[in-house]
Amino acid sequence: MPKATLTSKGQLTLPKGVRSRLGVAAGDQVDFAIGDDGTITVVAARRPASQLFAMLENASAEPVSIEDMDRAIADRAADDDERVRDRRP
Repeated sequence: MPKATLTSKGQLTLPKGVRSRLGVAAGDQVDFAIGDDGTITVVAARRPASQLFAMLENASAEPVSIEDMDRAIADRAADDDERVRDRRP
């Protein structure tokens, strides 16, 4: 049976076999389900694609052209360049 040690910060490193079995890697999340009998089940936190639909939707935003995006990026880069040259935070 795989084992893990709890750090002083309350962190665990999942053993390689457990990570492989769950299909998780660095940056992935896991869910813990605690049963009435005290058992704990660890499962990979997965979202169905339907939950991702419109996740970034902003109803008030108007479509933006590529040219407008390029212009906004150039403007920001120019502002940052000016700030750096003036040594402002």
